[in-house]
Amino acid sequence: MSPPHIEVVLFDVGGVLIRLAGIDAWKDLTGETDEAALWRRWLHCPVVRDFERGFCSADNFAHRMVDKYNLPLEPTAFLAAFASWPVGLYDGARDVVADVGDHLRVGCFSNTSELHWTQPCNREVHGLFDMHFLSYEIGHVKPDVEAFRHVADALACDPKAIFFIDDNIINVEAARVCGFEAHVAKGPEEAGRLLADHGLMKIEK
Repeated sequence: MSPPHIEVVLFDVGGVLIRLAGIDAWKDLTGETDEAALWRRWLHCPVVRDFERGFCSADNFAHRMVDKYNLPLEPTAFLAAFASWPVGLYDGARDVVADVGDHLRVGCFSNTSELHWTQPCNREVHGLFDMHFLSYEIGHVKPDVEAFRHVADALACDPKAIFFIDDNIINVEAARVCGFEAHVAKGPEEAGRLLADHGLMKIEK
């Protein structure tokens, strides 16, 4: 039986339900080898933040990224490569979402762009959830406090009633500061174990 205070389960998408090739690709382009440092720079990069909040076009994003990081390719080539970073659903992704307890509301909360969200593998995620909190639509990105407050307000529930799963510790720590019950999971298998351990999965008959 689930803890009585949890009302909503929210999944991050990339790294939890969808496999991403972007980290390795970005390492190759920038020469960065420290994954934690890479993520900090990515999440706080003003160009990325503008794009994933829906504040600039894909073309503008590509030109600015090539200039900012002195990338060894043309903006159109960078954009084509960037569009390919989501590579498909993990095995078990659909099952872990479907197996969340029926009494809970279930949604996704993702830093993403229209370019990525409309890729074929991401379109497979659309129908898994009734609620989608997408950074480019809500105008806020994780790990900003405003992003988590926006989601809690939209759900009209206490942040402590939201169980949030993300593959990035930076986002999880920010969610916890905002009162969410937040945990790190990489892939659906880890996510399923977390949900089961907290009594948030359907009870087998």
